[in-house]
Amino acid sequence: MEKKSPHILNASSGLLGFCLVILTSLEITKVSDRTYIDEIAGIASFCLSISCLLSFMAIRSFKENYEKKYEKIADYLFITALLCISASVVLVTLNLF
Repeated sequence: MEKKSPHILNASSGLLGFCLVILTSLEITKVSDRTYIDEIAGIASFCLSISCLLSFMAIRSFKENYEKKYEKIADYLFITALLCISASVVLVTLNLF
């Protein structure tokens, strides 16, 4: 089975930057008080941060069972973050904030 940890780490770190841009732009435009988008993006940022950490730990792990465990949790957090980002994009696109 191919190791997914380097791919998760790369994608998570890139999407974490995207989430931080969303949070910063909402704060600058003073929209964050009227919407749940910043909370959703904050959850995504948290999931992506932990996903990055666990992916890195999986890469650096010497024990294969720890490596698999870290990678699996990082993968689930990454998917959760993708769903949160998708929800944020839908809310912004449809002006449902």
